Amino acid sequence: MKVLAIGDVIGKPGRRALAGVLPRIRHQYAVDFVVMNGENLAGGLGVTHSTLAESFAAGVDVVTSGNHVWHHKEIYAALDNDQPIVRPLNYPPAAPGRGFHLVGGLLVVNLIGRTFMANYDCPFRTMDALLEDLPGGTEAVLVDFHAEATSEKVALGRYLDGRVAAVFGTHTHVGTIDSRILPRGTAYVTDIGMSGPIESVIGDDIDMVIERFLTQIPERLSVGKGAVEFNAMLVTIDETSGLATGLERIRELVA
Repeated sequence: MKVLAIGDVIGKPGRRALAGVLPRIRHQYAVDFVVMNGENLAGGLGVTHSTLAESFAAGVDVVTSGNHVWHHKEIYAALDNDQPIVRPLNYPPAAPGRGFHLVGGLLVVNLIGRTFMANYDCPFRTMDALLEDLPGGTEAVLVDFHAEATSEKVALGRYLDGRVAAVFGTHTHVGTIDSRILPRGTAYVTDIGMSGPIESVIGDDIDMVIERFLTQIPERLSVGKGAVEFNAMLVTIDETSGLATGLERIRELVA
């Protein structure tokens, strides 16, 4: 089983890159399933029905998210129906949606970190509970861990090593160089990296971000412009063991 996991897709530039490169990559690498973090799809913040539809049309199978998924209330209905979009599993149970989606034997799980984030349920114990009662038909488990702190991401990867196929970090938008298969067979990277404009501050307009730091006034930010970097991880999974046998970073520049 080959799974492509795409980092946070940022606004229109990220969606343009997705539509431009994903069909070719799916064919080139014989990808079975595509998982994408989409919490920044709509103008850099949140998800809408139209941006979700664009993602599926480009070839995405499952959309994960994070703390910004609630920005556009129109998406709440999609979270609650059978569309393949998930919110972090360790949100309170009363929150709309669900935290995992099963597609062709691959269980895609979304978790959110607590360090420097908010007071969510424990992602470690939440994952323990899910692994004790997996949905029928699950052959492998991939986790999108949407978290701020490097230490928390590394710790979860180590905690789940040998129990899931992959733990891939999202949220911080800067790709890290620590991609590897851990000793017990779990593919890991602290952050996949964004699919968004290169000349930006993690996807946002440079001048606006600097002004915000200088003034501390929380003005709404705009997505940057220009050339885009597309970042993803390609993991090969043994369906018998449910563990990773190969891991490759894919990074492309899109004019």
